[in-house]
Amino acid sequence: MRTLVISGGTDGIGRALALASVRRGDTVAVIGRSEDRGRAFLRAAAGASGRAHFVRADLSLLSENERVVEEVTARFPVVDALVLCARHYRSARAVTAEGFEANYALFYLSRFLLGHGLVGPLEKAGAPVVVNVAGPGAGLSALRWDDLGLERGYHGAVALAQGGPLNDLLGVAFAAEHGTGPIRYVLVHPGTTATGFSGEYDAETAALIARMRRSGKPVAEAVAPIAAVIDAPPREPLSAFVEGVRIPVDGASFDRAAAARLQDLTRRQLRLRASGGHGA
Repeated sequence: MRTLVISGGTDGIGRALALASVRRGDTVAVIGRSEDRGRAFLRAAAGASGRAHFVRADLSLLSENERVVEEVTARFPVVDALVLCARHYRSARAVTAEGFEANYALFYLSRFLLGHGLVGPLEKAGAPVVVNVAGPGAGLSALRWDDLGLERGYHGAVALAQGGPLNDLLGVAFAAEHGTGPIRYVLVHPGTTATGFSGEYDAETAALIARMRRSGKPVAEAVAPIAAVIDAPPREPLSAFVEGVRIPVDGASFDRAAAARLQDLTRRQLRLRASGGHGA
């Protein structure tokens, strides 16, 4: 059986995937910030004979991601799949204690750190895969290269929209760096799903979220295509799926030069933070 690590695994799609995987015999470590939800997951996975694990962490903090990488690497020398689901909508702009805009930190930097940080245990697996649950193929127009922290004209929907192309380019850069090895990187858009919609909403956005909960597809339908790519990762270093349908990864949304630019910028931000500076 396999070992899966799932960020955002205590709620929504991540939780449903984690429970389904545990019940079929896999070992699963879910990462989340809520101790209560972590305990609830472990109760739901009762009878898994020690195969269900909870790692508490606030993944909007880079230091917490680094701790998670160390903990996961120590506990699980081989990781078959890393599934990146964590995100949290904010109607009001927030900055983390480390100086990064909260959406940028959680929806992008966390996924950067976990993916690159767990390359070692992933490479030891037979058919390792990173599944990044975001919104592939929407184009790069939402990127604010000169204001990735959205200091000017912040809106929660703008922050969410920017997360899609950031993760597209993350996938391109990851595949360029590690594609000659065994790890496959898969970008997935599951479609609107009736999940917990983790977030802090103003009244207008809360009303929209309530409608999305009513009209969204069942979580089980969103889990199925994710489970499929974990069971049989595509042969190519990078691939993308929207609601189970494969889309090409050679268009403008996946521009290699833009991916290299973002990776360079990200590494400079991380070096600056390590030296005591602040981020985006």
